[in-house]
Amino acid sequence: MKNLSDYKEEINKCSKCGLCQSVCPIYKLTGNDCAVSRGKFVMLEGVLKGDLKLNKNINKYLDMCLKCGKCSEFCPSGIDVCKIFEAAKYEYAKNTFLGKFIFFLESKFVFGNILKFFKFINKPKSLAKSKDLMQTPLKILYFKGCAENIFPQTYKLLAKIPNIKIIEKDFDCCGIPFLSSGNLNRYEEVKEYNLKLINEADFDYILTDCASCESTLKGYSNLSEDKFISLGELLVKLNVKFKFEEPLKITFHKPCHLKNADFVKSLFENCENVDYIEMKNFDECCGFAGEFALKNRKISLDISKNKAQNIAQTGAGFVITTCPSCILGLKQGLKTTKKSVKVLTLSEFLMKAKR
Repeated sequence: MKNLSDYKEEINKCSKCGLCQSVCPIYKLTGNDCAVSRGKFVMLEGVLKGDLKLNKNINKYLDMCLKCGKCSEFCPSGIDVCKIFEAAKYEYAKNTFLGKFIFFLESKFVFGNILKFFKFINKPKSLAKSKDLMQTPLKILYFKGCAENIFPQTYKLLAKIPNIKIIEKDFDCCGIPFLSSGNLNRYEEVKEYNLKLINEADFDYILTDCASCESTLKGYSNLSEDKFISLGELLVKLNVKFKFEEPLKITFHKPCHLKNADFVKSLFENCENVDYIEMKNFDECCGFAGEFALKNRKISLDISKNKAQNIAQTGAGFVITTCPSCILGLKQGLKTTKKSVKVLTLSEFLMKAKR
């Protein structure tokens, strides 16, 4: 685990060109230079030099980040912005009462046992489907995210898909909430635990139904991105078709953490009676981003409103996404409109099909 000081050279690589301003959703809304990586790096340089203290004011600006990763993707110096901010958050939070309290709530004793409770009460029947399997079915290692443990939906859909063999492991949380709060020790704990289970398994693909889980798992060491497949990608690969009884008009919101959305059009083309309309800026952030919405309420709501306007312009009755956090962001934005649009995960939507 790296400390903030370990990123000194990378922070110094920032040329202060300001290109991050052109892609940062918060900067576009506020015009605040402290909202973008360039401004935050100026503050962190001061901390590393000893000219500034890593106090609550700097932490406030660290929290003013959606962690969408757009600045990293656009950075000409290739700086891993989120990793640096996570290290800075850890340096600050570990020495505060609130930080220590949050770390306690996220501990294996509290958060881990809550997750175990939901796993127990929502434990589904076995997904073994030997009668549907080919001689060489796809071996799918299913990483069940926290949201799926609490509100299971994907399991019901997977039970209907032929020619796959689901491999189940008792995974912990992927770790993204801990990265967000700066709880790097807890993140390393779940990372090592999950990696051990992954490395012990024999599989063709790791399946995720949550874009944030997939992005976090891909950040683990020694895991090839080619080994991952999202639910949408799997359904397109297997050419699974769905039939809906009544004509539906839908649109899709691409979560920031979903790196590949190439499956979207092909998937919905395989859905009879479904008219897919791509919204304007379908890949822009919904504004929620977990604890960001709690700490930056007004900014979060304003970004969500912009997203809701783009949804409303399509005339769709459903907006589909693949991130539980985005569900909340989309709903908070749509509440500000007079449009009646249902927000569903991909699993929830496809479960409405007749097949």
